[in-house]
Amino acid sequence: MKERKADHIEICANENVSQNYCYWDDIKLIHEALPETNADSIDMSSVVLGKKLSFPFIVTAITGGFAGAKKINANIAEACAELGVGMGIGSQRAAVENIDKESYAVIKNYDIPLVIGNIGAPQLVKQKKKNAFTDDMIKDAMELIDADVMAIHLNFLQEVTQPEGDTNSCGCLDAIRRLAKEFPIIVKETGAGISSATAKKLNGIGIKGIDIAGMGGTSFAAVEMHRAIAKKDDVRASIGRTFFDWGIPAPVSLMALNTDLPVIASGGIKNGSHVASSLALGACCAGSADMILKDAMTSADAVKKRLITVREELRAAMMLTGSGNVASLMNAGYVVLGRTKEWMDQL
Repeated sequence: MKERKADHIEICANENVSQNYCYWDDIKLIHEALPETNADSIDMSSVVLGKKLSFPFIVTAITGGFAGAKKINANIAEACAELGVGMGIGSQRAAVENIDKESYAVIKNYDIPLVIGNIGAPQLVKQKKKNAFTDDMIKDAMELIDADVMAIHLNFLQEVTQPEGDTNSCGCLDAIRRLAKEFPIIVKETGAGISSATAKKLNGIGIKGIDIAGMGGTSFAAVEMHRAIAKKDDVRASIGRTFFDWGIPAPVSLMALNTDLPVIASGGIKNGSHVASSLALGACCAGSADMILKDAMTSADAVKKRLITVREELRAAMMLTGSGNVASLMNAGYVVLGRTKEWMDQL
């Protein structure tokens, strides 16, 4: 597992694993030429999943479970704590299985306003050679990082692409429903988006929110394709290549959800303008992993600089739409163009 997680980071940092087309650029906010707003007094704070953030952004799940992950997570944690934004951790399976706890636990050293744990839906049900995680394992994973919320990630695109994948999904919904009675749970995709039909299944089962993690950011089919190529596994490489751009574009997923649950918009978010667009489309906040990864591999200061840039770009978008606070931005006008409009016209 350590080797696989290290492979993921190296591939994401050095290979093409995301689409060239940016669906968020299809969302155009309506310009307000007389904003009657002072940029310096714009209130960017927001309450997300019960926690106050200085601006509505989360560094979503990146890594954990191997030696190099400790420094990456420490860099992210330091920046998120200083700038007052949320942080999600990578899959905690390695910690639950006692392979590595330290690379996750390091974030407890920092006062992060919103910490999101992470366990895969495949680990909630019995697989071919693996038993399902117990409630005590989930509890331990949350306590390891003092998580405010536990994300259950849906990564079956990745699982069907990798040779060691866990491909049984029978019973996952019932498992999530049961866990939601015991723990604060959100459900997140990992790059393929969540449909309105899936959101309908999740409504009313007790979860606290949804992270759409739509197509447009990291494609884990592409990540596994590169791993398969390196291992000369032609079959898995072909599957990864075929499903490289499988999924629902992030802004399409966001607009189509039709849910009253708080929605985190991730998947291809690359700047503060995209954050603003996601809020106008109905998200409670935005998130990104791939935008942060290379900075996180460098230093905490590099992560801080990136997050400050996102914050100030968001401030500019709020100024230019006459939005004095996040609630006002959520009512900003917009138009939908390009491939995103083509998707919406077909739904």
